[in-house]
Amino acid sequence: MTDNRPHDSQHSPQNKPQHKPRPMIDLLVSILIPSVILMKLSGEENLGASQALMLALAFPLGWGLFELIRYRKFNFIALLGMVSVFLTGGIGLMKLDPQWLAIKEAAVPGAIGLAVLVSTRTRFPLIRTILYNKNVLNVDLIHDRLAERGLVDIFEERLLKATYFLAGTFFFSAIMNYIVAKWIVVSPAGTQAFNEELGRMTLVSYPMIAIPSMIMMVLILVYLWKTIHGLTGLKMEEIMVQAGGKS
Repeated sequence: MTDNRPHDSQHSPQNKPQHKPRPMIDLLVSILIPSVILMKLSGEENLGASQALMLALAFPLGWGLFELIRYRKFNFIALLGMVSVFLTGGIGLMKLDPQWLAIKEAAVPGAIGLAVLVSTRTRFPLIRTILYNKNVLNVDLIHDRLAERGLVDIFEERLLKATYFLAGTFFFSAIMNYIVAKWIVVSPAGTQAFNEELGRMTLVSYPMIAIPSMIMMVLILVYLWKTIHGLTGLKMEEIMVQAGGKS
């Protein structure tokens, strides 16, 4: 008997939008546009300090919300990013001491680092979300090969070591964020000078903090690849998820 009932294709797993990294758009929306707004439109002859700050913060906040709503996937780091945006806006609009900005800049990556460490005591270590996941590595094949060779426990020990390295990258970011914020942002919050310094800090933090952190992430990924290759004998193309193809 033929089933003539309509099928709701909108909710089928096949039609669920797949998230693809877009680093250039992330950089433009989260770094460049807000920085330009803060540095160029904070004067009273333009938007003013408060309005410019709200407009600048709207870009990364709106982009983060769009990513979360569009792809319907809870992202711990994206959530912390939005909390960071709200805190930055609160410090500026409530005209708090700039010392709080430095504390906030250190607290967010520091909280992620602590969360990475704490997660090692749970069933869901964050390194599996950030690096060792099915979007990056062919996790099922790797596990099967490790199980065949009886090397799962050894791999878990090395994955724990990689977790400590990962936490270290966030602690590095926390320390550098605090130093950069204290160095650049010295004017009272809620002023044009504060906004301009906030824009400069955002621009400076990318080459000084974000790029070194990304390099450290790549080194951790290389460490994982060498570990997996050594324990399983799998080749690079077998370990990595192939873009546009089924692993």
